[in-house]
Amino acid sequence: MTSIIPESDLSAVEQLHTAYSQIKSEVSKVIIGQDKVVDQLLITLFSSGHCLLVGVPGLAKTLLISTLARVIDLKFNRIQFTPDLMPSDITGTEIIEEDHTTGKRQFKFVKGPVFANIVLADEINRTPPKTQAALLQAMQEHEVTVSGDTFKLDEPFFVLATQNPIEQEGTYPLPEAQLDRFMFNVYVDYPSESEEREIVKTTTAIPSYELNKVLSAEQIVTIQRLVRRVPVSDHLVEYAVRLVRSTRPNETDAPDFIKNWVNWGAGPRASQYLILAAKARAIIDGRPTPGPDDVRFAARPVLRHRIVTSFNAEADGISSLEVIEKILESVPVPKG
Repeated sequence: MTSIIPESDLSAVEQLHTAYSQIKSEVSKVIIGQDKVVDQLLITLFSSGHCLLVGVPGLAKTLLISTLARVIDLKFNRIQFTPDLMPSDITGTEIIEEDHTTGKRQFKFVKGPVFANIVLADEINRTPPKTQAALLQAMQEHEVTVSGDTFKLDEPFFVLATQNPIEQEGTYPLPEAQLDRFMFNVYVDYPSESEEREIVKTTTAIPSYELNKVLSAEQIVTIQRLVRRVPVSDHLVEYAVRLVRSTRPNETDAPDFIKNWVNWGAGPRASQYLILAAKARAIIDGRPTPGPDDVRFAARPVLRHRIVTSFNAEADGISSLEVIEKILESVPVPKG
């Protein structure tokens, strides 16, 4: 059953809808197109999740993320992942510091670039697993441990990692268990012809935009708490769980195409993220509670990297996205 929504939360939903429109307007001063990508980034941020962006170079992924950080007034750091990057290059390191008055030496911790509100991990698959793990631990725990001391990260803490789908030589692909830490897998596609013309015109002239800040870090943390309080009906939770369970080939009632095309399906975290994303999408749209369309919207970015397709799927030319489309067709949509 859907619980009654407090009046204060309804007012907060209206304010968020206005702020969301302002954020989109500010981002569009710099970024042409990519509306769906911006939507998915904001849904992930407001759901306290992390995001993996996949797209070829030159699609303004870094510019989009840095612009978003400026509009919502968050501290932003970019880490270029390379094969020689060490865990301490991300988390920080201890240095010996001498006190000039006493002459004593002591260790001092110098914070690494992970100590920011938005961290862009550029080409995360270019660095070895040990270094990837340092970032993934920070994503999960929202803290960093160095030499036995634990340091809390500032909230909100939002990691965006990028992967280049073309160049796979000399890369260290993220294992499925680590991919599961990312709430959304967002595919950044080429712009349309008209958008590309506009991009060329604006980027080859003198920049003439000024960005206004819309939300602060404290306001975003408040929004993240609001998302958790959004009521959701039992039948919507059942729908999300049915969608996720339909991805698992070992389920007794799994569809034949799943048994044929899928080796491993999505875990319970996918069900949680479907509901969280549905809640966030509803309130940024100005609605007090989500519906089936919100869950269906979230299904693609939530499940895309959680379904491991089989050799049969590869032989048939079937991608994980096509498997998701068939699941969405086969699982009945709840009424009401």
